[in-house]
Amino acid sequence: MLAVLGFSTLGVFMALVLRKYLTAFVAIMMTPIAFAVVAGFGADLDSMMTSGLETVAPTAVLLLFAVLYFGVMMDAGLFDPLSQGIIRLSKGDPVRICVGTAVLALLVALDGDGTTTYMIICSAFLPIYRRLGINPLVIATIATMALGAISGTTPWGGAATRGISVLHLDATDYFVHMIAPMVLTSGFIVGIAYLLGRRERKKIDPDTIAEFAAEIAAQERDTAGRDWKLWFNAGLTALLLVLLVLGVAELVNLFMVAFVIALLVNHPKLTGQGEVIRKHASNAVPVVILVLAAGIFTGIMTDTGMTNAMANAMLAVVPDSLGNLIPLFTAVIGLPLSFFMSNDAYFFGVLPVLAESASHYGIHATEIARAGAIGQMMHSIGPASAPLWVLLGLIKRDLGEFQRFALLWVLGCSVAYILFAVLTGAISVG
Repeated sequence: MLAVLGFSTLGVFMALVLRKYLTAFVAIMMTPIAFAVVAGFGADLDSMMTSGLETVAPTAVLLLFAVLYFGVMMDAGLFDPLSQGIIRLSKGDPVRICVGTAVLALLVALDGDGTTTYMIICSAFLPIYRRLGINPLVIATIATMALGAISGTTPWGGAATRGISVLHLDATDYFVHMIAPMVLTSGFIVGIAYLLGRRERKKIDPDTIAEFAAEIAAQERDTAGRDWKLWFNAGLTALLLVLLVLGVAELVNLFMVAFVIALLVNHPKLTGQGEVIRKHASNAVPVVILVLAAGIFTGIMTDTGMTNAMANAMLAVVPDSLGNLIPLFTAVIGLPLSFFMSNDAYFFGVLPVLAESASHYGIHATEIARAGAIGQMMHSIGPASAPLWVLLGLIKRDLGEFQRFALLWVLGCSVAYILFAVLTGAISVG
């Protein structure tokens, strides 16, 4: 009975979200509450909700301060010199421009916000693409892959945050093992950008490239903003990432301290600090409250026994000899599911069931979270990705045209990501 109620809860939740009858925040709270009452657990709801909130609180705080920190860095123009330098180094060569697009996109994607990433990349490179006649679908393909690989993997990105919170995981343990496959996949994206650039170079008149190279050479180097604050911000960000990798402290503590330091240095006046917080809180708060709501969802689902009952039902049809392949199965099936489904429906609805099933074979939920995040490149080109519609508006192309161009490239890169995760041990196959 509990398994039926559990699957019904997930089905109703996913239907409400996919059909856009309710926002994810409302649906993820009200659905489990309603079914828990039906199952006779109404008197225990308070303790269930509280236990769920306690498990996701650190993740919610981490997400809040990570978004605020990178918001300050973006306002300070941390990546502006890099984008200008890439343009100068390109010397008008479409191959170098595409590779430079990938490098900048991978770095900017650390912000964790898709809309911000797309706007920065397009503002820096789209005029150049149009000047040379490079297909704007190239910049869109590169940007979506970069966003899916970086923002989809980092624990302050929206996707991984959902997985970490809903499975009650340690963000540091999750992320440290994903760094190697993420870096390897980033290199793969740069390689795809190189191939796309070579293909575009064959279509462009060499005289056009030469003219643009001359224009770049004639421009004076822009040194505006290269004061001590820029170098300080770069050093602070590098130090933050090093400490993060070394595991010197909890991620949430590192980002809180780094944000305070960045705020004091870049906005020493009281009024400026308040304005920055208000500005970037609008990006962080919707996801933070969603994480807290996810805690209530999983707290109820777990404490009522629904999650365990659903896992047992699934295990009944899975041969024991294949149980050790659940992480790989999660990564593979996550590609089409992520493409068609919203992150809320996938991470809050599907992933917990797979994690509970994996636990019966001694597989930690952290591996399931890593495997689930790999599908984010496919999600970034799917209709459920809200930032994608912003990107399509910027390049003035429709969804079908973009997907026909990008699908095979993104799919190939996603498969490579799975391979890298297996080879580095981020997800196991035995």
